[in-house]
Amino acid sequence: MTAPTWGLVVETTVGTGERKHVEATVVAHVTGPREAALAELEQRARNHTPAHPLSPRRRRLLRQHDGFLLVVDGAWQSYVTRFTVAELLEDSAVPAASPLAPGSPRAPGPPSASGERDEDGIPIRPSWLGRHDLR
Repeated sequence: MTAPTWGLVVETTVGTGERKHVEATVVAHVTGPREAALAELEQRARNHTPAHPLSPRRRRLLRQHDGFLLVVDGAWQSYVTRFTVAELLEDSAVPAASPLAPGSPRAPGPPSASGERDEDGIPIRPSWLGRHDLR
């Protein structure tokens, strides 16, 4: 049986006044136990600096069953960011791979003009270098 993949979802308040609304983004995927996904999510919640309010007066991070809730009070309004972990059941596009552990083989990058690559798989000479049609 394969380990479950968890989506780390961030819902945050954007805009101000009558244009204030919530937008959601899947910021990462974690494969493994739910506890590992929650630990990664907690780090993101603790380090998150929302765009609003511009002059925060109070910051509260609360734990919920499925994640965390960050409430930041400004001079006039409060803004909320919800951090949720949810199991990925279906995805029409394969999620981006997590950063590889040290020593793991790297996927090849795009081809370069010379074909030579450094130890990280990055082209030594980019394919666009020397092209005259890119002015």
